[in-house]
Amino acid sequence: MASHVIDYKIYGDDLQFVEVELDPGETIVGEAGSMMYMEEGVSFEAKMGDGSNPDAGVFDAFVNIGKRILTKESIFLTHFTATKEGKSHVGFAAPYPGKIIPMDLEKLKGEVTCQKSSFLCAAYGTKVSIALAKRFGAGLFGGEGFILQKLEGDGKAFVHASGTVHLKKLEGNTLYVDTGCLVAFTKGVEYSIERAGGLKTMIFGGEGLFLAKLSGHGYVWLQSLPFSRLADRVISASHVGKNKVGEGSDLGAIGKIIDLFN
Repeated sequence: MASHVIDYKIYGDDLQFVEVELDPGETIVGEAGSMMYMEEGVSFEAKMGDGSNPDAGVFDAFVNIGKRILTKESIFLTHFTATKEGKSHVGFAAPYPGKIIPMDLEKLKGEVTCQKSSFLCAAYGTKVSIALAKRFGAGLFGGEGFILQKLEGDGKAFVHASGTVHLKKLEGNTLYVDTGCLVAFTKGVEYSIERAGGLKTMIFGGEGLFLAKLSGHGYVWLQSLPFSRLADRVISASHVGKNKVGEGSDLGAIGKIIDLFN
């Protein structure tokens, strides 16, 4: 089905949110808990699905539930629909410091594969599903496991990443990336995992044991600071393990915040 056509504006620098403008009858589908605000005249409903297949049966509903569990997302997606005359607005906020990436799927060959938990919201009609890593090594050592998220359609979608986001265009060349720094890539880009040099380099090089290898033709989005790396630095700076931090201390609060993303 054709996706709803929506307008948007992104606010902020490193703690961003996106405001989506809806005409009467238009719907935006958001990750559960991502809504920041909505104006009067917008109705919302939690549904087990993205709405891309309105005729889906009970079996399809259970399949969608399984997919959401595998990607560690909420079972439900929230559908926001404008019900009044004129323009209505809904705001969606990223869960941690970084950037919100707007993606026009129609201009990106109708498909983008991204890391788990990066989906924020998308125009109604966008299919939010999973993509299995094609190679065993990519699934085992790729930083995101065997499961990646796939966004398909012809509308606008929004994902978020940590740190500064950098867009690279591949034109038949190859790019090697720290596995945690990979955010998303388009159709036509092949994804695999390779060792980070020899044994000595893997152990003492400080770049991890494996690198993501991306080759082909398409676009790749990278993030400068994976949240896991930031969390490791916070733990290291505290000089104590998060399990030893006092419950009532500021470090205890930081430890609880970090637990939410593990």
